[in-house]
Amino acid sequence: MSAASAKSRIITCSCGHVHFEAKGKPIASLVCYCDDCQAGSAQLAELPGAMPVHDADGGTGYVLYRKDRFACTRGQDALSDHRLTTGSATSRVVATCCNSAMTMRFDDGRHWTSVYRARFDADAPALQWRICTKNAREGVTPPTDVPSFDTYPMAFMGRLSVSGLAYIFRIRRRIK
Repeated sequence: MSAASAKSRIITCSCGHVHFEAKGKPIASLVCYCDDCQAGSAQLAELPGAMPVHDADGGTGYVLYRKDRFACTRGQDALSDHRLTTGSATSRVVATCCNSAMTMRFDDGRHWTSVYRARFDADAPALQWRICTKNAREGVTPPTDVPSFDTYPMAFMGRLSVSGLAYIFRIRRRIK
């Protein structure tokens, strides 16, 4: 659930114990069909009382924010990492108070955090792409409401690159 303003959004778990603040415009808003996202979202849906974060067609929606623009502001003690495999660099962060999937993050230095679109109310940023559709479940044809790509579209990769440069320069300015 979230409350929006022009400059920030508050994203909460289902029971409201955990709050994250997302500042500024997101990098991207998409649905991913890769094998890991499908497996991860299915695993999280099996937690007691959890609400699914994947769509009926198996795609998992995310809104991506730079790490320096996204932070837990309340309920950090209730967050737990879930990994598909031991040693995976990808963790799915769950609010254990109500088993709400909150984010997916990478431990390998990537500059963004992927917030589950399911955590947003009606004010979620507009969906831009469906990616990795070549991995959609057999017999599933993803919706055609936005452009779909078998892998990663160049526009998405460009946004990641530009936001990565902005992240690096912001971090360097803080260090000086």
